[in-house]
Amino acid sequence: MTTPVFAVARMESDSYKLKFPNLNMTSGSKSSANYNILDTVGQTAPGEYASSGFYVKAGFPYIKTIIAFAFTISDLSIDFGTLTPSTFSSLTNTLTVSSGGAGGYAVTANEDHPLQLQNTATNIPDTTCDLGTCSETTAGVWTNTGKYGFGYNMSGDDVPAAFINSTYYKQFANKAGLETSQVVMQSSNVGKNRVATVTYKVNISPTQSAGDYDNSLMFLATPTY
Repeated sequence: MTTPVFAVARMESDSYKLKFPNLNMTSGSKSSANYNILDTVGQTAPGEYASSGFYVKAGFPYIKTIIAFAFTISDLSIDFGTLTPSTFSSLTNTLTVSSGGAGGYAVTANEDHPLQLQNTATNIPDTTCDLGTCSETTAGVWTNTGKYGFGYNMSGDDVPAAFINSTYYKQFANKAGLETSQVVMQSSNVGKNRVATVTYKVNISPTQSAGDYDNSLMFLATPTY
């Protein structure tokens, strides 16, 4: 028994009509005052190629097999211990992302609420930085120990440009306040083992109520295709 092979040049129904359908990189009709052209552009020489010293997988189907999507956080518990009023306390962890998606990836973050004294409504406010201008969307310099709160800085691969250097901080988006999660890492390119450091900083006033404060942070990594 043989299997018939068809070359389809036209498809139609009561609702549509397609001539020369294709699944290529691009195709269509292009024109100007001086020309009119119909073109179809496909992947150039797709497939697997190997030789001494190199190995190539060409074509969209191979993207996933080259770099699998992965996301890790180095430390899932950030414990500042005992805080001293008007003294910065800082801790860090790292985010590592690998993404083979054609559109790259994004990592967003938020907090469930500001650092809160357990079983009360008392909290350590999110920082507004030295000039009172910091928010979940705006970074600012935070070096004045007379300015209190909790915030974060990003450094390393694919971090927002707003973090100009290690003195720039933001608030985490407050989920309880209906604030939108903010991007902390993002790239439109394929990447492997992209690493960024999150620096968490807290500073309390001399009148801050004593006790154990906590909150939960969520980091969400999403591949883009």
